[in-house]
Amino acid sequence: MRLEDPFAGFTRRDWERTAPEGTVRLAVVGTGGFARNRALPAIAEGTYCEATALVTGSPDRARSLASEFDVDHVLDYDGFRVGDHAGTYDAVYVATPNATHGEYAIAAAEHGKHVICEKPLEASVDRARAVVDACHEADVTLMTAYRLQTEPTVRRTRELVRDGVIGDLVQIHGSFSHPILEYAGSNTWRLNPDLAGGGALVDLGVYPLNTIRFVLGRDPDGVYATTHSSGDPFDEVDEHVAFQLEFPSGATASCTASFDAHASSRLELIGTDGMISIASPFGGVVPQEMVIESGDMYMEYTGPPVDEVREEFDYFGYCVLTGTDPEPDGEDGVTDLRAIEAAYESAETGRRVDLD
Repeated sequence: MRLEDPFAGFTRRDWERTAPEGTVRLAVVGTGGFARNRALPAIAEGTYCEATALVTGSPDRARSLASEFDVDHVLDYDGFRVGDHAGTYDAVYVATPNATHGEYAIAAAEHGKHVICEKPLEASVDRARAVVDACHEADVTLMTAYRLQTEPTVRRTRELVRDGVIGDLVQIHGSFSHPILEYAGSNTWRLNPDLAGGGALVDLGVYPLNTIRFVLGRDPDGVYATTHSSGDPFDEVDEHVAFQLEFPSGATASCTASFDAHASSRLELIGTDGMISIASPFGGVVPQEMVIESGDMYMEYTGPPVDEVREEFDYFGYCVLTGTDPEPDGEDGVTDLRAIEAAYESAETGRRVDLD
């Protein structure tokens, strides 16, 4: 095949097989920085979702935000739990601290609402499993918000790997660093293990972890990890982490994440016949720059800009409207948490931990 073939229609939505009518009305649960600056604008610009309610601990302060995005209803968390204004939304987007995801996702399911929940799905495997079970029992859609699974560069990379363009996968390298103290104070919930469930691994390392699993279409059967923290304010969570995922095929994925390093990310896949490199895949705005080598062929490609958050919400809305099961479902979130817990066990014991 020609290397340029997968890039004909680079931004095509290969998941979009029909054009459903209507929109999914969303209650946005949690109005922190990401919800304000990325999620709400993306929902407004998208096709299949619309924000109709905000759930926040400070309803009065959220009135201006509701006005900015033409959201009619604002309620507090207690009102959300008991079902106030439940008739004004069809689904919820949970964007609260990790350890509270389950509480709001399960409440939504009990009210018969579909759920798109930020990653990680919860702070532990058992609590994530409770979310999956609640949504299954309520017969509602549950999607873990892995936006990179809808990002064109990542989807095209998965196609190249599936088509054998670089042969059999041998090595994968993924990294994501973000100097958290430059963007949040030392009292951020992300440095509180009770709210976050971990540190750099949970908040940043989950991106290469999930993206690699998605691109390969396989789950690792073992993990080895080390963590390091230099002290306050990182004394309760991992400031830096390095982990290796081992796959049944013999392929390995070497990954790093850091809360206290220059902002950077990369993803490189090396096979028996070539390699694929993606520039800055995890930083929130992917530049769509790729390098592909296959045998003696070499190609550099830069695609048009795409808002991956808009793609994520449109994908979720499409799945709800068409009754399609999302790929990043609840089980996807549970699988990542199982790998994360195993990585922390490995870091503590100094041994490889098997993944069933």
